[in-house]
Amino acid sequence: MRPGIIPLVACAVLVSAALTGAAKAGDTPPTLTGAKSVDAAAVAKAQAAGAVVVDTRVASEYADGHIKGAISVPYREKSEKSASFDSAQDEFNFAKLPADKAAAIVIYCNGPECWKSFKASSVSIKAGYTNILWYREGFPDWKSKNMPIGTAE
Repeated sequence: MRPGIIPLVACAVLVSAALTGAAKAGDTPPTLTGAKSVDAAAVAKAQAAGAVVVDTRVASEYADGHIKGAISVPYREKSEKSASFDSAQDEFNFAKLPADKAAAIVIYCNGPECWKSFKASSVSIKAGYTNILWYREGFPDWKSKNMPIGTAE
């Protein structure tokens, strides 16, 4: 190879990764087995069709702004930020979820670097919920698209 080709190839690979939305180190996996990954438009459509939208962030973040109509069910995490996390170390209040385990439930938090929605979706699937819609991009994406926002009333 000619000098200068290797840096050029490396640069092209990095640009390609950036353009395809490749995950950064520490981000949640791009998919979750048993959940359907959704975008903002799909969240709005699911909510209009009756899906329950669950904000897993801490109560103060929910109060500052959330997807309008979402309920606050904070995921209290003590486990490591890893796909193989130990859910026994964490807390999630299933009593706030629909009794019907086939009901559509959208779960979100603060985007790919926030593990709360990934973990809440995972434990919900393990608890038998069959229609989990995981909004990985979460509230920052929702807000950036000027979608309806609720605040503490």
